[in-house]
Amino acid sequence: MININKIIKEMDLEGDPSNHRVVVAMSGGVDSSVTAALLVEAGYDVVGLTMQLYNYGKALQKKGACCAGSDINDARVVSSKLSIPHYVLNYESIFQDQVINDFADSYLRGETPIPCVKCNQTVKFTDMLDRAKNLGASVMATGHYIRRKKKLGSPSLHTGIDSSKDQSYFLFATTKNQLEFVRFPLGSLTKDETRSVAKRYGLSVANKPDSQDICFVPEGKYTEVVRKLRPGSIEVGNIIDVNGNVLGKHNGIIDFTIGQRKGIGVGGRKGVDDKNSILYVISLDTEQNNVIVGPREFLSCNKIKISNCNWLIDIVNQTKFRVLVKLRNSSKPVVGTIKVDFDNNLAYLKFDKPQFGVSIGQAAVFYNIEESSHILGGGWITEAPNKSADIKFYNA
Repeated sequence: MININKIIKEMDLEGDPSNHRVVVAMSGGVDSSVTAALLVEAGYDVVGLTMQLYNYGKALQKKGACCAGSDINDARVVSSKLSIPHYVLNYESIFQDQVINDFADSYLRGETPIPCVKCNQTVKFTDMLDRAKNLGASVMATGHYIRRKKKLGSPSLHTGIDSSKDQSYFLFATTKNQLEFVRFPLGSLTKDETRSVAKRYGLSVANKPDSQDICFVPEGKYTEVVRKLRPGSIEVGNIIDVNGNVLGKHNGIIDFTIGQRKGIGVGGRKGVDDKNSILYVISLDTEQNNVIVGPREFLSCNKIKISNCNWLIDIVNQTKFRVLVKLRNSSKPVVGTIKVDFDNNLAYLKFDKPQFGVSIGQAAVFYNIEESSHILGGGWITEAPNKSADIKFYNA
């Protein structure tokens, strides 16, 4: 049984809940729907807001894609069930400009983008947050699995209790000011508990599957989206091994990511031991339009450069310290030493142990080495030199 009093306490709002309007960002999924339901039960004046972010052919009918098609209707049905006002906001042009176009251009630069972070960073926690304030809300709540705590009178961000659903990697760009206004009522719940609550309330989305793909990408085929958005920008090129041998052709570097092993389109090398016969994508040469492949050892990366850092802690007097860092949402944090360049909003991180398959365009999210649930901040990986940088023909 969910403890409503605990949720009220974690909402961190003084006085009676009925005196506070809470805008809930409703995607049409079970998480945001349960968020709204719990807050209604707690006695808050709840208003549901749903964003229509795109109208992209097949994606509009795609099941499990938030903010489009049937999911908007699901949010409307849940709001009706809960007897709360519900509004749909058309942010298609903003989403196209700030998220989808950035997604396409990032792939063309040989990067591996994370549009979900960009969406949270721009549309959801900027435009939607402003709309919530205009509606007279005390706070805005979302269905993310992450926790907001008070430390020394200031809000801090912590991983969700359910480690399998923790979304801290996607929310590192939440600013201190935004954290004053945003709440995450599901942070102390597991996914199973959330679904149980949905069933108890009789919500139509109780058994709705979680979205697995990028919302605006039909069937996970991101390359089709990039090709449609940037026709003529994708050219055929060579697949080259570390010795400079042309092994085959590719139909565009957007089909490849650093660390990729399957689907490269060329077989393993003959006449070498098993360790070196398997090929990985180790570099994407956007200038020459080449895909460089080689043994796993060439993916070894000792340090990275991080740009546009967002810090959720006061580090004015700390320019060098130890951290845990996540390089992908699905990976475990690793240990490193970070040096901060405040003047240029940069950070340089050296790993205790080499990492493999680090890709430019991904995020580096920092956690407290003494309290691993505590999120310190993060930024975007703009340099991740691996052993391929030593290949002479590649640098020539």
